[in-house]
Parts: sequence; structure tokens; C-alpha cells
Amino acid sequence: MSLVNLAHVCSHLQNASQARLGLTSIPVSKLHVNLMLGLQREGFLSSVTLGSTVPPKPYILQTTVDPAQHEKLAQTLADAPWAAYSPEPSENLPGIDAHLHELSVPQNPARRRLWLGLKYWNNEPVLKHMKLISKPTRRVWLTGEDLSKITRTRPSSYVKGLTHPGECMFLTTDRGILEARECVERRLGGMALCRIWG
Repeated sequence: MSLVNLAHVCSHLQNASQARLGLTSIPVSKLHVNLMLGLQREGFLSSVTLGSTVPPKPYILQTTVDPAQHEKLAQTLADAPWAAYSPEPSENLPGIDAHLHELSVPQNPARRRLWLGLKYWNNEPVLKHMKLISKPTRRVWLTGEDLSKITRTRPSSYVKGLTHPGECMFLTTDRGILEARECVERRLGGMALCRIWG
């Protein structure tokens, strides 16, 4: 895990939202993909799409799948995870395969990009600030007790509390990359990655 690359991603997203960009791209890595999916789940990003150096077509970004199909897709991928990487479209994954085969994803991993759709509300960016907590020279590890204090706006272990409205903090744990409130619910600790607020 490279925190240097994550620092570049944090500053890039902050600058892109201040520049009022609708779509931007970052390099692909497992850490970046999981973190950006977490940001989309928390409502900071509108879309996360894998592609090449050329941006994907707008209709691919705007198409959404019916919630009932999301449940069916989740069950199918839980039973057969290899179906997501099938070279041919299948009937088991409706709506997803068609869009994956319209995207041009290069075979060379170095040329792949993760395209992110930024969100705005009342002409203001939803994601205004994205700050790295753990540095390459100093990793910050937090326990479940530290996180319960931080989510209740109190500082703990040299980390300030979550005081801004809608502020989120992401950590890398043994269960993957999770938001701080999820870690408190599951009583998990981990290494603090970054904090995001609008």
C-alpha cells in the first residue's frame, strides 16, 4: 500500500472539485478502488468507472440498474464471483455485462484509469476537503475505543474528532477499507487513511 500515491489522489480530488470538474481520473490500485467505492457509498462521488486514458461515454455513467437487479447481482456474484470477469455477456448479470463490454479497458494495467464523477449541490462541491491522516513516515493506528471517541467529536491518539457535518474517516482494517462508524459498530481498529468533508 503506497500512501504517497494516496496523498496524490487526495490532493487531486480536492483540486478537481475546486475547479468544478464533472469527471476526473486517478490511477488504478486495489486501495484506490476500495476507497473510491466507499466514497461513492457515502455520497461524495456520483460514479466510479474503470476505463482507459479516454473518458467513458456519458450514457455509460448515467445508466443505473434497478435495485431488485442489484440484489440478484449481489447474490449471483456471491455464489460465483468469477462471473464478474467472464469474457462473454451472460444472462445472470443483467445490465452490467452490456456496459462492461462497451468500455475499452486496456490489457496493460499501467494504462488503466479509474474515472470518478464528482457531485455538486447548490453550485457547491460535495467533496471540498480530503486530507491524509497517516503519512508515509508516520502511520496512525487506532483502536475501537479511539474510534468511538473520534466519532463522538473528541480527539484521540493525535487525531482530531469528526466535527464537520457529514465528515467521514476511512481506515484500512483486516475486513477491508471501512468508514470509522462501521468500525465502531463492528468493534474493529485499523490504520487511519484519510478524512473527507464538504
